[in-house]
Amino acid sequence: MLVDSHCHLDFKEFAAELDDVVARAKAAGVGVCVSIGTKLPQFAGVRAVAERFPDVWCSVGVHPHEAEHEPLDGPAVLIEHAKHPKVVGIGESGLDYYYERSPREAQRSNFRHHIAAARETGLPLIVHTRDADDDTIDILEDEMARAPFTGLLHCFTGTRRLAEAALALGFYISASGIATFKNSAELRAVLKDVPPDRLLVETDAPFLAPIPHRGKRNEPSFVVHTAAMLAELTGTTPEALADRTTENFFRLFTKVARPQ
Repeated sequence: MLVDSHCHLDFKEFAAELDDVVARAKAAGVGVCVSIGTKLPQFAGVRAVAERFPDVWCSVGVHPHEAEHEPLDGPAVLIEHAKHPKVVGIGESGLDYYYERSPREAQRSNFRHHIAAARETGLPLIVHTRDADDDTIDILEDEMARAPFTGLLHCFTGTRRLAEAALALGFYISASGIATFKNSAELRAVLKDVPPDRLLVETDAPFLAPIPHRGKRNEPSFVVHTAAMLAELTGTTPEALADRTTENFFRLFTKVARPQ
């Protein structure tokens, strides 16, 4: 069994055929999906998708792009939403200095509030970081020194230094379809050295479809291609890679029930 640890099943790209998308994931051996929150006003839709399917779960959070329009004044609203039985993670949150869609200070403030919610709830923090290695490392290290929390860097595309800093904090690293792209040799070199017990796989669907589907709408069933690439990269079998990343997922996402 594989797990798609990060997708967006509430997005409009799936509205017309969500049942079929979930069924195709099951048929491909993807037993669990986590649908990720990005905007609090749309969280009800994220939660509704998770409630609709027994093996779809969700997270609650404010994407760094939304930090200017959805500033948090503390972790309370996230903690309250996290009481729902289908909410299994906090985020995605973090820092994105590539697009600069929200002021950096607003992003940093929201990021710390998400960390506080993760710490309070015991749920893993789902981190989005792009072109913000220094601040991401500084904030994670500073907050971890205050009190521990768990989490992962989703859709990892960062530097070896970022990966090593995250791993030193006990974080996990999740690989997306970007890792299959021809121009991602440097990224693959970093992923090859991630300890086997810290690696996850994801799609970030509907975005970032892996080879051989690049350019198409992504969906959870396509995570098999990223997993196959990682198996080859790390010198293991697809079955062993699936077992390993799935066990890693359940170790981190402790609130998720294993499929029947």
